[in-house]
Order: sequence, then structure tokens, then C-alpha cells
Amino acid sequence: MQASDLAVATAVHKLERAPGWYVADLSDDWSYITPSGGVLMTVAMRAMSAELGDPSMHPLSANTHFCSPVPSGPLEIRVEVLRRGHAATQLRAALSSSRQPGPGLEVSATYVRERQGPEVHGIDMPDVPPPDEAEDIDDRSIASDERPSGRPFFANYDIKLAHGVHLWRPGWQAGEAHMAYWYRYRVPQRSADGLFDPLAIPPIADTMPGALARKLGPQARFYAPSLDLTVHFLDPSDAEWFLVDVRALQARAGYASASAHIWDDKKRLVANTTQTMMLRARPKE
Repeated sequence: MQASDLAVATAVHKLERAPGWYVADLSDDWSYITPSGGVLMTVAMRAMSAELGDPSMHPLSANTHFCSPVPSGPLEIRVEVLRRGHAATQLRAALSSSRQPGPGLEVSATYVRERQGPEVHGIDMPDVPPPDEAEDIDDRSIASDERPSGRPFFANYDIKLAHGVHLWRPGWQAGEAHMAYWYRYRVPQRSADGLFDPLAIPPIADTMPGALARKLGPQARFYAPSLDLTVHFLDPSDAEWFLVDVRALQARAGYASASAHIWDDKKRLVANTTQTMMLRARPKE
């Protein structure tokens, strides 16, 4: 399957007749079964960036609440600027399907202009094999319906296992609630300044359920639709490979919480992310 260009797939177009109103058309190329919540978050933030209209400001944080399923196809995004300041601007966006009723999702985000301040690094990158030494995930050797090739979303990446086990292969056993993968967009994602596009971070952040699956073991079959996803955009990067290091923090009463640090292959912490999920049993067949 040919890789899709995220920038093209998530492009938005402003409707002149309605202030703050944008449309998009998302293909199935970025779906698991339905579109990735992280990709939908990117679509909403594209509209936010367009409404802001200030390339000197970049996203610092964003939080998404997933209110109802959103299918692929035509989308509508309504953006509101909550506060516009010299150093920081806050916006809100509502994204929904143009053909299926429902509230869709809500995103709130803060965009900032860089300022003078201290540089502090509180954690170190985990000791994992670099991308050129990590194991490729080879679609041809994966037989289960869990395989990446069975979900169009994964065809857009080169993926390597940095820590954990192959959850889609027979014979794996339960272990620690920790998984890490290297991701590289097959179609490079760059901003106008030549750096990695920060709006390409939410799609790879929205990949956390595997850490919980590893803890529960192969007998636990579940779906984990997202309730919310938060991304803190930290260090800019010019890299291509990004390590998504995920830990499942807790599962209780049908819900779960996880967090992920996203590093580039130059050991820069690019993003910090958290997610809550609803756990639903998957039929055996």
C-alpha cells in the first residue's frame, strides 16, 4: 500500500461565508478501523494554525476530548480564538463529520512565541537500540489480525520495535506495561522552516494501548477508544525517526490511563503526551 502524505491528507480550507469555519476531506488512509484520533486532532490544529495566521507562533500544548466517532470523509471545523496575546494565544476548535450526526471532538490549544528563559532537562532518553539497530516490523511475517498491515494507518510509517514484544505474533507472554517503537513518516513531514512539523506528532502519540495489552497478556482482547489525548510540544527537531516510549499507568473500572515520551534519534525530548481510554471487550471471532 502506498504511503499517504499527512500534510495533504489533513489540509483544511477556509469557508469565506462563515468566520472561523473550515472544511477538510480525510481519506481512509489514516484509519485503524475508523480514523486515528491523533490524525483528527491534527486536522483540527491545522484549522487553528490557519485561523491564528501567525507563523511566528507554534503550538505549546493541546488537549482533545473525543465525544463521538468521526468517520473518514468530509469534515467541518469551527475555530474560536479565546485570547490573542503577544506571547501566547489560546484557541478552541470543534471538529465533526459533515455526513454523520454527533459532536465529534473538541480541541483546546495554546500557541506561543519563543521567549528568553532557562533551559532545563529533567529526564534522559531510555536506553534502547537506535533505529538502524532496532528490529523492523515486517508485515509479511505477521499473521494475526493485529498486524500493522491490517490497519491502513500503519502503512504510512516505517516502524521498528525498540522495547517490548511483538503483540501480534503467537507465543508472546505478559510483561511490564511498557512498549516503545521507532516511527518514521514514509512521506517526510516538514514545516516551512525545514524542521519536523509539530502537527505530525499527535498521530504517533495516539498509539498507546499496546503497553496495556502487554501487561494484561494475550488472553485479554479489548478495544481502547480514546476519551482524551493531551500533547505538550517541547523541543523542535530536524530528525526523521521518533521514539514513542509508552507506559500504561493504570487500568480500573473499564478505563485506562497511559503516557508517552516522544524522543528523536538525537536524544531530544520532542513531546510529552497522556491519554485516557475506555476499555471494551473484543469478540473472539
